Amino acid sequence: MTNSARRVSPTPPAHFRAGSGEPLVLLHGATSTWRCWEPVLPALTARYDVFAPNLPGHAGRPGVRPLTMDGVLDVLEATLDEAGIGTAHLVGNSLGGWAAMELARRGRARSVVALAPAGGWTAAETRVPALFHLMRKSLQLGLPGLPALLRVPVLRRGMLRLVCERGDQLTAEQALVACYDALACTLIEDLPRPVVAQTEPYGDLGIPVLMSWGGNDRLLTMPRYSDPWRTLAPAATWHTNRGVGHVPMFDDPELVANTVIDWVTRATAQPKAS
Repeated sequence: MTNSARRVSPTPPAHFRAGSGEPLVLLHGATSTWRCWEPVLPALTARYDVFAPNLPGHAGRPGVRPLTMDGVLDVLEATLDEAGIGTAHLVGNSLGGWAAMELARRGRARSVVALAPAGGWTAAETRVPALFHLMRKSLQLGLPGLPALLRVPVLRRGMLRLVCERGDQLTAEQALVACYDALACTLIEDLPRPVVAQTEPYGDLGIPVLMSWGGNDRLLTMPRYSDPWRTLAPAATWHTNRGVGHVPMFDDPELVANTVIDWVTRATAQPKAS
């Protein structure tokens, strides 16, 4: 491994926390870590007490075996308890978006922003697991040359095309971090026996819920994976953000930060339920 790779490959801390104000919890997607939120952290930590943990099975954190959403949630709730967080505004991307909705069901949310949440599939889903396995195999095969390849903007864009529209906007180091985090994810080893499809509607959770989807999402494509969520969360507000992919923090961090800030502001302005 090159010196460049060694500079960015160490396993990140188990969580990130900074800022003050309303508690805001950021939950990343499968194969990622809390580091995917780095583009939006300056804007969010300026306003909130931001807590971003690594999910089980990511970046060296032990996984949940057998892999179930309830098991993931139990670990997340224990993590929140350890951090002294009872309820918080929850922002989640992909697997993290699904987890945010389930934590809301458990009464841990003051509001939710779900960015292309996972779970809107049938029990026979094979496409997403296959894409994850293909991505991991490609990264493993290309590992020796990753630092050099990712220094070329057009190659960064092509290599990250599954997760974002404008990978060339990331620095080579940011792209390398994303690749190393994906390689360190053991959750992929449990696919295609994933957390099963979501089937229980959420009804009225009593909090503001925003569903936000990237119009250029190539992993959880619209409407295949978004339409089921319209049935599962009928009370949610919906946004489609054109020009961004599955991980919108990489494509347009200002858009994501402003979306979160606007939604949390709306939630805190609402009268508290008696």
